[in-house]
Amino acid sequence: MAHEPAILVLAPMPAAPASAGNRRRLVATCEALARGGFAVDLAYLAHEDQVYRRFGQHPPTDLLAMQETFRNVFLIEPRGIIPLKTRAPCFGIDEWCPPEAGDFVAWYCSQHPETRAVLVNYVFLSAALERVPPGVLRLIDTHDRFADRQTQYRPFRAEPNFFYTDAAGEAVGLTRADIVLAIQAAEARHFTDIASARVLLLPPHFPAQRPFAVPERVARLGFLGHGNDPNLFSIGRFARAWAADWTPERPELVIAGEICRSLAGIEGPGVRLLGYLDRLADFYTQADLVVAPMLMGSGLKMKVGEALSYGRPVIGTEIGLEGFEPDHPAHRCRDADAVKAAVLAVLEDRVALAELTAASERLFARYAAVAEAAEAELIGLLRSHEEARSTPSPRTRGQGRDDGVAEVLSARTGRGDAHDASASPENVVLTGGGLTITAEHSPRSLLTTDPDLGALVATERRPGGGTAASYAPERRRWFARVSDADGPVPRLGALDVALSPEWVRTRALPPAARTALALAFADMVADWEAAGRIVGRAGDRIELATLLPGVLASGTHPTAAFLIGEDAAAERRLERVTPLQIRPPGSYADRTGRLPAPIPVSLSLRGEAEPPATARCLLLLTDDGIGRITLEVS
Repeated sequence: MAHEPAILVLAPMPAAPASAGNRRRLVATCEALARGGFAVDLAYLAHEDQVYRRFGQHPPTDLLAMQETFRNVFLIEPRGIIPLKTRAPCFGIDEWCPPEAGDFVAWYCSQHPETRAVLVNYVFLSAALERVPPGVLRLIDTHDRFADRQTQYRPFRAEPNFFYTDAAGEAVGLTRADIVLAIQAAEARHFTDIASARVLLLPPHFPAQRPFAVPERVARLGFLGHGNDPNLFSIGRFARAWAADWTPERPELVIAGEICRSLAGIEGPGVRLLGYLDRLADFYTQADLVVAPMLMGSGLKMKVGEALSYGRPVIGTEIGLEGFEPDHPAHRCRDADAVKAAVLAVLEDRVALAELTAASERLFARYAAVAEAAEAELIGLLRSHEEARSTPSPRTRGQGRDDGVAEVLSARTGRGDAHDASASPENVVLTGGGLTITAEHSPRSLLTTDPDLGALVATERRPGGGTAASYAPERRRWFARVSDADGPVPRLGALDVALSPEWVRTRALPPAARTALALAFADMVADWEAAGRIVGRAGDRIELATLLPGVLASGTHPTAAFLIGEDAAAERRLERVTPLQIRPPGSYADRTGRLPAPIPVSLSLRGEAEPPATARCLLLLTDDGIGRITLEVS
């Protein structure tokens, strides 16, 4: 049976749950392609999973929901660590594009010759387009302008935790595409000025959910956002200004979304945190008026479009409503204090509140018309290239635009047959040492506990690729629960896994279960390995001379440490890391290829449990890393 035309979408964030603006943009773009009649295959480069683990959190990624949405879903796991900081003035355009991304694109195109286009999200993944074969259209959905983005942080004496580059680097990345998608008009003009690719405006479509209506009274102001720096800086400043002279007669500011995890201490009179809500409708039912007091950021604020789609009047800064082309003064406030003043101005003035609501409705109507026309232009362009499918582009990557490239014809409804969870192997159950360990093979990536299986403790990693099995979204996940199982602890061998927060942060399992679990996973693949020697003992304390990755040799890092023997383990508490002047003898290996150079240190470890009679290694676990120190015989 002939394959139908398809579009491959490559993204460094998952499409579900749509808990952040970039995820909602991804979903909106894929929905636009589906409305145009195209089948969409989604490839998730697990960048965000890596970042969440780096900060001690279980990644909010729902591969099962993604499988139910897209024709095919693929999971790409880079082995290397994607850097969040750079000592250079900016990141090089390809520093966040691991080779696994391009390898996957080449593999996918060889396996799916019906593919007419490859769309990558963010310019920093543009290098993957170099692996797209002739005759296949190359697109970049930019999301944001990244040239000189770091300058926005200077007034806050901060530096970004996300990608930024210079205009020259951004131009190189954009020129790898045939079509560049800009989320708002000002950025479209910028991209047109610096790159030779064809630039199209594609604001996201926000379906109208509720009609606009003037609130009877403004009892609650609302802000919904992800925990990124622009949101934290902006709502933090506004919340402090709002709470400074708040009285019960004024509206309460309610804040929702993942950002609430990072706003400890901000809650008080006049400010309330709702946490993460599964449904947008639940939030907009509570908010009478929405504020967008953004002081920094680029792209388009999805929170504003969503608020308007739910019929809520909005007050915000010029940055907050950039891309919506506002004309009402309350949509062009200069800072957080001006947003507060605009809110206070409409509280007791029914006419002003009605004017604001009407202005918000007009703003949404104008925006929706632009978004609809832009989507039609993109779909029309994609369709117009089909005739050129038989004439492959002679263009060499990075040498300007060639419009004679093919694209997708029509969509295929339903999921494809690349991955079938029903064909997964059965669960494997192992018992012993007071534990029941269950290995489940599935795409159930979102859960951290299961009522029957226990706590999630590890997830299989498959870095590299080149086969359908390596890119399948199903992974083996290990759950553990306390049981009365006798016998020796099951040894799981050299597993390549990412550990869950249970090891370092959550610690829900009792101590005896944790040590048994460490013994079970003792031979798992380490991110770094070193030799070490016990150089001192005093009571329940031991001193260990070894080498540590430079990032762990200073500062405070949550850790879990286990001394591992032949048939026993004991947990130890890392109390101190002391740099040494002389490098101890012994080997060191960085399995990731991206860790800082090792530093000689002495580790001070304490613990009440009796250590193994003959400890052969120390497992040193951090939020996103597995270290193994092989102990030399004294």
